[in-house]
Amino acid sequence: MKRPFGQNFLFDTNIIRKIIKCSGLSPDDTVVEIGPGLGTMTKLLSDNAKEVIAIEFDKKLIDRLKENLSEKENVKVVRADALKFPFDTIKKKFRVVANIPYNITTPILFRLLEHRDRMRSMTLLMQKEVARRIIARPGGKDYGVLSISLQLYTKPALKFTVSRKVFSPPPDVDSAVVRFEVSPGPLFKVSDEGLFLKVVKTAFSQRRKRVSNSLKSFDGIGDALRKAGVDPGERSENLGIEDFARITDELKRIEGRRRLQEEEIKFPYDL
Repeated sequence: MKRPFGQNFLFDTNIIRKIIKCSGLSPDDTVVEIGPGLGTMTKLLSDNAKEVIAIEFDKKLIDRLKENLSEKENVKVVRADALKFPFDTIKKKFRVVANIPYNITTPILFRLLEHRDRMRSMTLLMQKEVARRIIARPGGKDYGVLSISLQLYTKPALKFTVSRKVFSPPPDVDSAVVRFEVSPGPLFKVSDEGLFLKVVKTAFSQRRKRVSNSLKSFDGIGDALRKAGVDPGERSENLGIEDFARITDELKRIEGRRRLQEEEIKFPYDL
């Protein structure tokens, strides 16, 4: 049975137990599961956590899910879209453990990051190719905006791969389990998170170009690169998070100086 929302059922309890083990769940934890399906993983999560909040969007599955979990008093089944679910209403800090729908993996990751101050960790089963992008380091074709955005706030680790054969029906790709240690704030020193992410996205919009060209839309980029100690002829895919952080800091300083100069010019006319 294939899910209409891009998810396939995982029935292999040995794999599920392995996922739960590497999630680091304790008996005192609140855990959120996104896309519980028929509750195979949910049951095992409930045996290892204090409370399980199972978020299911498919209304055709809700009744069966509730029936399958009727004896589990520590499980709360919620029919909701995980992309809109108010995670800030969960009173305790929580962990996320889930086999997430592959077609909305990236949006779910960024939605969860919005509530990083409420999370302890995420342990997610996802498409192997996406997992590779998430853990990628500078210099490879997998490294990019997704890698940097997630590594800014989390420490992701690929725990193990999962064959497509353990799903019903088998998906077209192999999968992998990634565990994220989540930080409420940036793991790198960044003066302006919004500007940092804008710089990164702009740089990778033309990843094969020299960074001086891909970031030419930013005023003073040449000066910023020089002061940040970044070779203007380097490609974006070869720059680390620290490099982008320094570029961002210098661009912010340049913008600050420009605004100060504008204020000095305007000041006499305000007397």
